Amino acid sequence: MIDDLIVASKRGFIAGAIVKHFKRETLTEEELTKSPKMYLYEIVGFAEHTETKEILVVYNALYGKPTLCARPLSMFLSEVDYKKYPNINQKFRFECMNDSPCSNCR
Repeated sequence: MIDDLIVASKRGFIAGAIVKHFKRETLTEEELTKSPKMYLYEIVGFAEHTETKEILVVYNALYGKPTLCARPLSMFLSEVDYKKYPNINQKFRFECMNDSPCSNCR
């Protein structure tokens, strides 16, 4: 679990970082113009599940109805399933946006 936190930090996943979900690539220019924040999220922080001790990423959707979400860090760091989504270029499920407040974003 600590290793995942190190990986997350190196990938720029810190509180305040803006990340994009790989499904953002599936949007048309028209859809992006209409909803420029679609599939964008702000990382709020990290939490530990009280029973399993699993590390969770707490993040807020930047589109639609404001929604505070939590997802296991291991899932947040995982690679895109290219068998299911063969046309996606993004390597990881979530990646930092360039204007995110982190030093290691792409």
